[in-house]
Amino acid sequence: MSSIKPAQRIGKEYQNPIPTLQMQGGFFKIMGQYITAKAERIPAKKIGPFVTDVNAFAQSLENGLRITWMGHSSLLIEIDGKRILTDPVLGRASFVQFAGPKRFFEYPLPLEQMPVLDAVILSHDHYDHLDIIAIKKLVNINVPFFCSLGVGEHLVRWGIPRARITEMDWGQTEQIDKDFQVTATPARHFSGRGVVNRNQTLWSSFVLKGAKHTVFFGADSGWFPGFKDIGDTYGPFDLTMLEVGAYGEGWPDIHMGPDHATNAHLALRGKVMMPIHWGTFNLALHAWREPVELTIQYAKSKGIELFLPKPGLVTEFKGAHNSEWWV
Repeated sequence: MSSIKPAQRIGKEYQNPIPTLQMQGGFFKIMGQYITAKAERIPAKKIGPFVTDVNAFAQSLENGLRITWMGHSSLLIEIDGKRILTDPVLGRASFVQFAGPKRFFEYPLPLEQMPVLDAVILSHDHYDHLDIIAIKKLVNINVPFFCSLGVGEHLVRWGIPRARITEMDWGQTEQIDKDFQVTATPARHFSGRGVVNRNQTLWSSFVLKGAKHTVFFGADSGWFPGFKDIGDTYGPFDLTMLEVGAYGEGWPDIHMGPDHATNAHLALRGKVMMPIHWGTFNLALHAWREPVELTIQYAKSKGIELFLPKPGLVTEFKGAHNSEWWV
């Protein structure tokens, strides 16, 4: 019997699996730290450009699993004959496009040049995961969307037909076809695109299960014991994709950082881990390269194999890839 429970609400607000503080220390203290921080939060030397070779998608896969990392939490996952795009963000991670965190490098492949997609997965409605620019480009591409409860209302407002949208609760499974399914699973985070109306849409992680492979897309989450429940229910996972960046002392409950992310991988019963949610936006006080460098250290000490493809590179999954990283 599955131990994964549906999300709960109090009034209009969805609740985390365990008690969670979104921020501690106060807004003005955090803003002061942002102003005075000395770390290299934006690359001093421009990285990229990273360009995806669209011809690579025509090459056959030996084992049925291929990943193209578009930066942050956006991935094109080719798994057992299906192509799944997660959390595409082309613009700034901000409510306006003239200010706010800007990508360190351009999205490696225009959405108009994407190979045929079987699904788009949207984990939650924060600006670094749900991008109006990307969604409006996908309006005329006939692809179904799978998203957390309530997120579909944003999509409808931006032009996506409701018939193409499936909103999902934790523990809910949807079949893309008889041999492939998507399951929404719990995460410890929050939602909202402003200072009001917080947590009125859900946030989720996702399990993708094909005929041969099972992978875990972690999106955003702080550490919580539910990772073990997910691993026991849906694992083991050939690949876990877990956030390692944008952590901070002021928000320890809602982002993991490298230590907790590697622990989550082990709890999930993952075979290989891919660090995501790093190296793309300036969203925290740490240096931009710190998340991956610490992840490599923790992985070595815990016996974890890493998958670290270069952004935009169409990379077949054959276990660990790049024991170090691309800079």
